[in-house]
Amino acid sequence: MASLLDDGQWSTRIRLDTWCEGGGGRADVVEPATGQSLGTVGLAAPQDVHRAAEIAAAAQRDWAATPPEERAALLRRAGDLWNKHAAEVAGWLVREAGSVRLKADLEVHTAAQECYEAAALPTHPAGEVLASAAGRWSLARRRPAGVVSVISPFNFPLVLSIRSVAPALALGNAVLLKPDPRTAVCGGAVLARIFEEAGLPAGVLQVLPGGADVGEAAVTAAPVRVVSFTGSTAAGRRVGALGAQHLKRTHLELGGNSALIVLPGADVERAASAGAFGSFLHQGQICMTTGRHLVHESLYEQYLALLADKASRLPVGDPHTSEVALGPLIDAEQRTRVHEVVQDSVCAGAELLTGGQYDGLFYRPTVLADVQDGHRAWSEEIFGPVAPVRSVSDVDEAVAAAAATEYGLSLGILGETGAAMRVADAVPSGIVHINEQTVADEAHAPFGGVASSGTGARFGGAAANIEAFTETQWLTARADIAPYPF
Repeated sequence: MASLLDDGQWSTRIRLDTWCEGGGGRADVVEPATGQSLGTVGLAAPQDVHRAAEIAAAAQRDWAATPPEERAALLRRAGDLWNKHAAEVAGWLVREAGSVRLKADLEVHTAAQECYEAAALPTHPAGEVLASAAGRWSLARRRPAGVVSVISPFNFPLVLSIRSVAPALALGNAVLLKPDPRTAVCGGAVLARIFEEAGLPAGVLQVLPGGADVGEAAVTAAPVRVVSFTGSTAAGRRVGALGAQHLKRTHLELGGNSALIVLPGADVERAASAGAFGSFLHQGQICMTTGRHLVHESLYEQYLALLADKASRLPVGDPHTSEVALGPLIDAEQRTRVHEVVQDSVCAGAELLTGGQYDGLFYRPTVLADVQDGHRAWSEEIFGPVAPVRSVSDVDEAVAAAAATEYGLSLGILGETGAAMRVADAVPSGIVHINEQTVADEAHAPFGGVASSGTGARFGGAAANIEAFTETQWLTARADIAPYPF
């Protein structure tokens, strides 16, 4: 099978209407597990973004006029190509993003599913007939927004790019994609190559790796009408403010500090397994990571012992060369911050049961007991493999503690379903999973958080995607020119 990236153009260039040199120079593609360079990638400069936006605006008109069945067929071909090149793409996710194989395979599978789901959008009902005055037909119809900027992060670089790119393209938009420069290959170059192979016309998808200045240009460029941003809450606030200043519609999927509530009577061994997966998958570098464990006092000591035992046994290492449960954190800055949060919390009174140590970028899975509101590990999004645990005396206390956060992304509830439903109704959260941990996603399911976790479900499912990437137009028509009194 021919390699997806065998021509090497991506390694020195950015993708506009063709592969070309970017004004930002080049950057090393660094493997976090080893610190070695896997090659180089071209970087964009702000002026590249503005040029790309003009090219995209011109290409979008013809793309929007492409028959819906042709757009749908292209998305299906893209889905097939993800499956065809799954091993190669997963290999990049392992090496460039530090993903364990399970997570890498899941990302590629989800990318294919996102394209298959998006393939249904071009022929989805695009409006409704409205009641109106006699002699006039009145329609509300959905039209492509035009040029959409997608700004994606490093942690799930493929999924968090494709979940906006695929539906935006399917609905007739052109896309500017700005991946995080730390994962510019599996968050950017591979998408450009997949859609190139699928037959997407030149100029409809532009890939522009770069830093904050490139992201700012992706928001402010005049042809851009919609911005889809996934990242930290702090960065999302800046994107939202900049978008408002320039009258751009912004969809923000931001941080989280998701709670897992273990109700009395829950199967404690299964609960501890769920809690470990929720906190330690991809080294805790997931917006939905289980960041707070609220365990009923009748199960607390047993849950802690089981969770700490699991954490102490999980293998940590290079996912490219070993079968491990946890790989490296993305970089030294993130590693340092995680360790500071753990140390500060222990100094403030939390009990360190296991972990709290690192070797290079490999941070041991960490369990903290008796964590309180004032501890950083409880109040902040850590984005590392840390499981803060506290006991609660009853369900009301669990509800109050789960809701006492600025975030509202995901909530897991383990225990009897009826009681769990009452908890689900009481805690503000964009996503709720009963008898599952907090980390889950499906291509057809609405995804998004409330409060500081974002602007609601603007990802996943036909309704959310159509709302996100189209504009509503009111259209009326009469058989003859209407009479007027002037």
